[in-house]
Amino acid sequence: MDFFECYRIIKVHQKTSLPLITLTRSCTMYCLFSFNSEQMCFVHVLLNALDLDAKGKTVKIVIEGSSVKLVPQLEQETNPFHAMYLEAREKNLIAGVCKACSSKMGVLSEVKDSGLPLLDDMSGHPSMESFIQQGYTIITF
Repeated sequence: MDFFECYRIIKVHQKTSLPLITLTRSCTMYCLFSFNSEQMCFVHVLLNALDLDAKGKTVKIVIEGSSVKLVPQLEQETNPFHAMYLEAREKNLIAGVCKACSSKMGVLSEVKDSGLPLLDDMSGHPSMESFIQQGYTIITF
């Protein structure tokens, strides 16, 4: 997706033939980067991802920073947010988990056991730029 696909073209400039665009975005692809390890913060990542998906948007979640510590917790069936996490997984909304942060936070083994992809394309961390190049709008939590 290139830049102009994310905006509505309202007309073409008469002299330059360049498209004039509105400020209203029409993108429907969002990548939610979670950095915070508070479960009550992460639940909002899940809620928003599931809501955007239900409304026909393309959405991915990237688990980064200290939020990687939540993966082993959310994998437990006794966790109050396990069902919501499982729904996001089943819908393939979770793009993956930061490999470097998983290692640094001491949960790399558990994250590997979860089966979620490890993301490491930017010095061991997930690259926002790679999602931007695919046309995603980045939202951080």
